[in-house]
Amino acid sequence: MDINIQENGIYLHIQVTQEGDVRLLHGSCRPEKKMIVPDNKARWYRLAELQVSGFDQNDNHGNKHTGCSPSSLMRYCGHRDMSNKFGRKLEIVQEYQGLMLTSHFQFYHGIPAIRCWNTVENKGTEDFPIEYLSSFALTGLSEEAEGPRDQNVRIHIPHNTWFGEAQWKNYTMNELGYDVVQASSMKRIGVTSTGSWACDEYLPMGAYEQTQLGKTVLWQIETSGSWHWEISDIVGELYLQLSGPTSQENGFTRIVKPGETFESVPCAVVMVNGDFTRAIQEMTRYRRAIRRPNEDNCNLPIIFNDYMNCLMGDPTTEKLKPLIDKAAEIGCEYFCIDCGWYDDGPWWDGVGEWQPAKGRFPGRIQEPLQYIREKGMIPGLWLEIEVMGIHCPMVKKVDKSWFFQRNGRPVIDHSRYQLDFRNPQVREYASSVIKRLVEEYGVGYIKMDYNINMSTGTDYQADSPGEGLLSHTRAYLSWLDSVFASYPGLVIENCSSGGMRMEYSHLSLHSIQSVTDQEDYIKMAAIAANCPTACTPEQAAIWSYPLPDGDEEETVYNMVNAMLLRIHQSGYLNRISPQRLALVKEGLQCYRKIRKDIKDSLPFWPLGLASMQSEYLCLGLACPHTVYLAVWYMQEKSGRGVSIPLASYRGIPADRVSCLYPSNLPNDFYWDAESGTLTVDLQPRTARIYQISL
Repeated sequence: MDINIQENGIYLHIQVTQEGDVRLLHGSCRPEKKMIVPDNKARWYRLAELQVSGFDQNDNHGNKHTGCSPSSLMRYCGHRDMSNKFGRKLEIVQEYQGLMLTSHFQFYHGIPAIRCWNTVENKGTEDFPIEYLSSFALTGLSEEAEGPRDQNVRIHIPHNTWFGEAQWKNYTMNELGYDVVQASSMKRIGVTSTGSWACDEYLPMGAYEQTQLGKTVLWQIETSGSWHWEISDIVGELYLQLSGPTSQENGFTRIVKPGETFESVPCAVVMVNGDFTRAIQEMTRYRRAIRRPNEDNCNLPIIFNDYMNCLMGDPTTEKLKPLIDKAAEIGCEYFCIDCGWYDDGPWWDGVGEWQPAKGRFPGRIQEPLQYIREKGMIPGLWLEIEVMGIHCPMVKKVDKSWFFQRNGRPVIDHSRYQLDFRNPQVREYASSVIKRLVEEYGVGYIKMDYNINMSTGTDYQADSPGEGLLSHTRAYLSWLDSVFASYPGLVIENCSSGGMRMEYSHLSLHSIQSVTDQEDYIKMAAIAANCPTACTPEQAAIWSYPLPDGDEEETVYNMVNAMLLRIHQSGYLNRISPQRLALVKEGLQCYRKIRKDIKDSLPFWPLGLASMQSEYLCLGLACPHTVYLAVWYMQEKSGRGVSIPLASYRGIPADRVSCLYPSNLPNDFYWDAESGTLTVDLQPRTARIYQISL
């Protein structure tokens, strides 16, 4: 039996043999070529890989997750092909010794993307300790290609770090140490994250681009905890596998007892005829499809936050009021008081009770919050609800079951304990804090931060540390969902030392992401330009913080960093000149005019993705009737101008191409309508916003 799927430009061919063996023989943005895969080869084309303790892993695999059992022993039970509100959904069920494996493929109307996950249900009588369960497995990445892989394949890997988020690099397979030496190698290209910071080294993403054929496969793994993906070969074909935590990489084992079910973390796979940019655009559409509907992503209000290059965790009523005045004057709509509001002294290791510091607010914290409201803005507060500092008074009042543990002792990271949201008392306490902030203080915005990393996780009442971490992350997200159900108008920003949890288990719920903590506005441009690869433009919050000792061009550069995304305004606006304040105000006025377009835009990069070493950077947003371009010149020394290729817009008259911001500073650009080229010549460390009206 053959199950053939053609949906939104994605083609799947699933074969069920007479013996009931299930194989995914084809998964691509192109129809399957008329070729027969020999049975001795096809048996390796697994629909899913499941490894259980005590079962053979029957492949000369090294560290690769191939030849897993009992997935290789399972037999077809049935399948369902149905429709739901998102689009078509395919489920395929296999069984071995009472262990049921269901593979889920969710399609989305008009989007060449699949959301994939696997569930395991134990209908038998014995325990099954799961060591590895793929969320997606595809063998035959290279089936359509001709010629050497190293000439035709690019692997795109998103490097991520504090102050340096979303820095993609593309590699040949040889550059990653992979050489074709035989049909099956022990070498793999693997990317892994272990801990509660899913993005501390890499975004949970990647892409395989076949340049010869002009097609790209792009993926994201949707979890805030541990994850793993790998590309290697088997029987002469490349495979791709995506998963959440594993035993081998992440210290994960889940014992599925009779009657229990375990579900892998979901992942999304985009398959397109086109390049990396086209794939990111389709992933952007998918992200919007799975996101919690909310007004914040429709209206894109302007937020002032007092932290970055401003109060830096030292708010007081006296310091806040001048900033509140200026934020209101320039047109901000939210004002968020960042960290430090709960402690008169050092605020790091005493967090956890979330009571206002009396010394900072002589008239109580209600005074600056009310002042924000009087100025026509919605007040916000910073929170780190998942942690307690080692010097928090509550630590001595609660049971250690509140905290992550390993080997019977609480886990301490950076002078904080991790609260365990599997514990109902923890969830109840967290809900009481939110209730007080919203209902007593009148807070309409919460900056939810998270600044520690739990390594493998917790072994307290868990099958393994990795399982404890995964269960906690799921409990936390369930709690967060309940908060939004109780307060649907509340905006909760996702922050984790900037972008250390910039992924779509969180961003399917949160409307806004703090992308970075970068304090250098010049370097900020490379992060801002690339962050629409990691999240939708309307969710990507970038700091704009004019410096007290800066000049007009520095102010403009700061504004351009954020103007095609979400603006996190900051800086001592009460200390800058009237001329520079006017540039900030002009930037925000401009933003209010274009933000209606941002929420539906698709990003592109006519000069390629940015790096910290780039001279010129360009981020484009393609909208139905307008194209916006942010252009930066990052270098300190004068250079030549740059020609930005925009061939898709050839023929647009020159009078429809303009500099949108700033309006009154020097600007040297030329539009060649015949070739569709915008030539820009910027001075060192300057930036501009351009508009093409279609």
